[in-house]
This record gives sequence, C-alpha cells and structure tokens, in this order.
Amino acid sequence: MKFKKALGLLVATLLCSQAFAAKLLDKAAVIVDRGVILESEIASMVTEIKANALKNNQKLPSDKALRTQVTERLILRELQMQMAERAGFQVSDSQLQDTLVNIAQSQGMTIEQLKRTIDAAGLQGKTWEAFRDEIRIELITNEVRRSSVSRRVYVSPQEINSLVEALQQKGRENDEYHLGHILVGLPSEASAEDIEASKGRAEKVLRLLNDGSEFRKMAIASSSGEKALDGGDLGWMNINEMPTLFAEAVEGAKKGAFIGPIRSGAGFHILTIFDVRGREIVEVTETNSRHILIKPSIILSDAKAKEMLQTFLKDIKAGEADFAELAKKHSADPGSAAKGGELGWADPNVFVPEFRDALNSLQKDEFTGPFKTDHGWHIVQLIDRRKQDKTQSMQEEQAYQMLFKRKFAEESEAWYRSIRENAFIEILD
Repeated sequence: MKFKKALGLLVATLLCSQAFAAKLLDKAAVIVDRGVILESEIASMVTEIKANALKNNQKLPSDKALRTQVTERLILRELQMQMAERAGFQVSDSQLQDTLVNIAQSQGMTIEQLKRTIDAAGLQGKTWEAFRDEIRIELITNEVRRSSVSRRVYVSPQEINSLVEALQQKGRENDEYHLGHILVGLPSEASAEDIEASKGRAEKVLRLLNDGSEFRKMAIASSSGEKALDGGDLGWMNINEMPTLFAEAVEGAKKGAFIGPIRSGAGFHILTIFDVRGREIVEVTETNSRHILIKPSIILSDAKAKEMLQTFLKDIKAGEADFAELAKKHSADPGSAAKGGELGWADPNVFVPEFRDALNSLQKDEFTGPFKTDHGWHIVQLIDRRKQDKTQSMQEEQAYQMLFKRKFAEESEAWYRSIRENAFIEILD
C-alpha cells in the first residue's frame, strides 16, 4: 500500500515537472513591436531544419549560430505579419486551397495524398493543419514583401535597351544564316558610267525580287558570282565566317529579307536570308475584328439581348443594315463602338476564352454569334489575320524581368534592414 502511494506521488511529481517544463519551453523569447515570438516556435524551426539537413546529408553551423539565424527569420516574419494585419491583408480559404493543390501537383500527388503524406511523416508533431498555417503565413509574407518592395524598384527604358542589345549580341555570335547572293559585277577598271549602269541593274533586280520574283532563278539569270549556277546559294555561315561587308549587312536581319545593293570593288551585291538557325523567333497570329456587345439589364432580359443581336446579324447579312452603324448606335462597349465596333489588331489570347474561340473559328469576313461571355452577348466579324514577329517585344520583356528580379532582390535586402532597424525588438534572456 505504501509502495502504491509512493509510486502515485512520483507519477504526479513527474507530470507536474513535465507541465512546468512545457510552460518554460513556451515562454516568450523575443518581443517584436506589438507581438512576441515563443521559445517553442524557435525550437520547432531549429528541429525541423536539423531534420531536413540530416535527410539531405547537409552540414549545419553550431546550435548557437543556427538559433540566431532562426530567430532573425522569425523576427522578420513577425514584422511582416504585423504589417499585413495593419493593411488588412488576408489570404482566403480558396486562395490557400489553390496553392495547396499546386503544391500537391508539383509533387505528383492529389491534395488528399499530400495530406496523408504530411500526417504520416509527423515531423516533430507537424500536422496537416500546421502545414496549412505555414503556407498561409508564407503567402501573406510574400505578398507584403512584393507590394512593399515593388514600389521601390524602377527599371528604365535605357536599361532594358542596353540589356536587350547585349543579349542580342551574345546570341548573334552563335547565329547561322543560310545566305543567297547575287552579284552585279563591274569591269576591272570601271568608269563612272559603268558604275552607274551596274547600280541601275542591281536596283532593277532588287525591285523584281520585292515584286515576287524567285531569288534562285534571278541569281542564275543575273548574277556574276561564283555560285550563280547554284541559285546564288552560299550555304550556312556564322557571322564570323562571312565577309565583313556581308556580316555588317545581315546582322539582325529577318528570314526572307532582301539586302542591298551593297557596293564593293567587285560590283553590287544583293543578299537574301533563306533561313536562320540558332535564333529564337517568336511569331504571333493577330486578328483584326469588330463586334457589337449587348448587356442584359433589369429592363433588358437575357433572351431579349440575344434576340436583338440575331436580328442585327440577319439584317447585316441581308445587306439591310451596316455593321459599323449598328455598333455605334447599340454596342455597350464604348471603346470600340465609336470605331464602328472595330477592336484593332490584337493577339486573340488577350480576349476572354469564349471570344477568343469565336475568333479562331472564323475565316476572313465571316460573322458568328450571338454568343455570351461575362461581358454580355456578342456578334463578331473577323476582318483579317496577320503574322507578327514579336521577338523584339519578347526580348524586351525578358530583359525587364531579369532587371526587375535583380533589383527586387537588392531592394528586398534593404527593405528587410529598414523594417528591422525601425522596429522595437527585445531578445529576452
């Protein structure tokens, strides 16, 4: 009996000691403005980092140095969360769910499989709910940093142009051109009249080419170059392999371009680029279209809006009404209505999916509709299509992104220092 009482007393004492230890473990470790960082938060992050390092066979600094780094990270996180609270910034459950789905898909899992994996791992008691909370905090802090730092970043047009030029120059060193060549020759001791006559013949050849004459045929008929009988085909050449005169002329030129006449001691040269390899060319098919938009309202039902457009389309096709006049009078899209419904040249992908698909289904001058989008009911006519080289604009966008990322990283460090220095922080003993 005495033994049982002693054992019970011992168990009670141990339980009390554990509860006391847990309280000590969860004491405030750092005061950060209006918030605190708990000892348990620091310990949990240190343990998680150690576990990941062990798993990845990665070496870590001393426990003291690791604790200092973790504490600093949690201080910055707490400061950003306080900024988010003051700004009223929140992450909705649907935003969080979308992010979790993306994380799961990146791991080749469903959301349920990811949940089971995290719960099964149970790293230091980490649960699915704790994982969700971490992702929510990360989304919030990333948005606070993005909105705060982006305002401090400016990329000038001059910087973009300089970087584009540098990237193009680097790329051009590896570009290869499949060249065609026509030479309108000169006598060895050409007079001024000879030079003028040769120049005139070269200009005539160039005009014929621009009017649609076939280059290889023109080379056989008109060229005095050594490759004339091969249709003027010089084959594939790198910029550094070409005569300097040619290299300067073709650098940066597009496939299919005619270049010249270029004067040399031998005569007047006309070049074409049959093809280019090693260079990324971005072509976009643009459409020019016009539409009439009718928006349903309290006094105009959905069915009535559709019926109006059906009548418009019937009258237009019968020649009893003019599309542009109907658009000016009835279209609810003020930007295009004033232009007779015309939307101008644009990549169809800038439009909502229903409108894009309608355009892609049309041939030139065809009509379609009525069909409904989030904006209302439409009828649309495809005026024309064209291919546009968007390589330059793509390169400018790439250059901007590269410059922005570099400056964003630099400004992020400055911003972190700023909010850290301006905050009240007390690390408790």
